[in-house]
Amino acid sequence: MTYKTTQYTLLLASGMMLSASTWASEMDRLSLMLNGTCMVCHGSQGSSVGPATPTIAGMDSEDFVDAMIEYKSGERPSTIMGRLAKGYTEDQFQMMADYFAKQPFVRYQQTVDALKVKSGAKLHDKYCEKCHEDSGYNLSDDGAAILAGQWMPYLQFTLTDFHAGVRDMPRKMKKRMKKMVKKEGEKSLDELVHFYGSLTEQK
Repeated sequence: MTYKTTQYTLLLASGMMLSASTWASEMDRLSLMLNGTCMVCHGSQGSSVGPATPTIAGMDSEDFVDAMIEYKSGERPSTIMGRLAKGYTEDQFQMMADYFAKQPFVRYQQTVDALKVKSGAKLHDKYCEKCHEDSGYNLSDDGAAILAGQWMPYLQFTLTDFHAGVRDMPRKMKKRMKKMVKKEGEKSLDELVHFYGSLTEQK
């Protein structure tokens, strides 16, 4: 190989490395910008300081993308998310989802009713534990949401929407909730909320 050819090869390789580095840097900046817009409402690294804005840290990435697509199309009811989601692409939703799925779910103390917590614990074991494992601390294999330590007003709104049919539920959840409310009454929804709100241990 001649001296000039070697020089050309080295320059070309350097240019490719620089381009890759620049591309990675641009992607990092884009990711930071996208994730930062979520953190304005959902808190640092997606752990909300409440009370009605949910924590999205640790959220299953597929569920995150599905939720954003549904907000964007209007399929999922919202106050502000529907308008915000219209400004992003599915690729950008995926970038956000990948970031927040890796973040730790930080829990804060909430005011709970001890009797409702006790009742809610029994309800969880009977109707919810199969999908929301470890008292709702962990994502299940099918992506069931983290419930332990989630903000109570958000849980209340969400369960009310599910029960009223405003939002669609997975088939298994719908069957179990219907059975629970029929047997235990609508108060059971509030008792579950207090149970999940009481779980502030960091795991």
